[in-house]
Amino acid sequence: MKYKSNHVRWLALLGALLLMLAACGSDDSDASDDSSADVTSGDSTDGEGASGDSNGGSDGNVLAGVQDAGVVRCGTRDALPGFSVLEDDGSHVGFDADFCRVIAAAVLGDAEAVEFVDLETEARFTALQSGEIDVLVRNTTWTASRDGVEAATFLQPNFYDGQGMMVATDSGIEDLDGLAGAVVCVAAGTTTEGNVANEFARLGLDAPEIQSFEDTDLIQEAFQQGRCDGWSSDVSQLASLRSDYPDGPDALTILDVVFSKEPLAPAVLDGDSEWAQVVNWAIFATIQAEEFGITKANVDDFLDSDDPSVMIFLGQAGEDGAVVDPGLGLPVDFAYQVVAQVGNYGEIFDAHLAPLGIERGLNQLWSDGGLLYSPPYR
Repeated sequence: MKYKSNHVRWLALLGALLLMLAACGSDDSDASDDSSADVTSGDSTDGEGASGDSNGGSDGNVLAGVQDAGVVRCGTRDALPGFSVLEDDGSHVGFDADFCRVIAAAVLGDAEAVEFVDLETEARFTALQSGEIDVLVRNTTWTASRDGVEAATFLQPNFYDGQGMMVATDSGIEDLDGLAGAVVCVAAGTTTEGNVANEFARLGLDAPEIQSFEDTDLIQEAFQQGRCDGWSSDVSQLASLRSDYPDGPDALTILDVVFSKEPLAPAVLDGDSEWAQVVNWAIFATIQAEEFGITKANVDDFLDSDDPSVMIFLGQAGEDGAVVDPGLGLPVDFAYQVVAQVGNYGEIFDAHLAPLGIERGLNQLWSDGGLLYSPPYR
């Protein structure tokens, strides 16, 4: 009987131990990673956006969360002229910054309902994955590996770019041949390094020594010190950096060469098709508005247009008194709000990129020989 009693006691202890182990295993599986991206907050925020709180609604739906919060948390940058610059008054100015506003205007009817979250290059996807931002609009190239590995869904590109090379004007370098075996400086965590190596190999040139830097300010410093013979990045970014170069833009020359495809596109987190389509159609609205000839200045004149397609696009009632709602999850007048508050694609481009000497090129409407094309809104 004593043996039986001890046996029962041991079984009870074993059962308790198993329950404790199961509880520990459960705690481990639910544990979250407390690490967060190195972000700073821009205008329309008091810094709460960097806390890692998610805008997802109770069911994880980002659109519902954005609507509940009354703000779009947009990941961008703070020091790239033409694309997004944090001004002294706390506002963000630039092409990408305006596309953050486009999304807010479409979803919330208020282009200023944006919390700008400034991200370093290597923190951008971490911020998206952790839920610190709702959308990434930060001159980011859409690639297969980023689409597959970074849990990012890339959307309609808002700028078609290509990689180029910049040199000191007094270097006498006129093409990539002049950089064979030289030192080329690039930003770390970008597609740039691999593209440079591939292009020089394709041309049969001696591979350059590639030096990567965490920040463009560090590249600029190295370039001024003569430690870099070439500076490679997207052509639009080179034009931006050249415009703000301490020694003046004439001290730098962008070579007449483009050696990669760089579709720069906003991105959202995988798994939320509704939010993805909402952001997509906000971007499409800027393109379609330009095609219709609708601008920020004349949009109200189009509210009584005789063109049924325009009336549908602007969310107005047709001759039968009906308003078309395509079921995108957006207000029926979202396109009107986008154009009235921010402008069409051409206006956004002309306001921020044209002054840098960047030409429309591939970023013209399809009808003008470019790649910009909106699906039919009907």
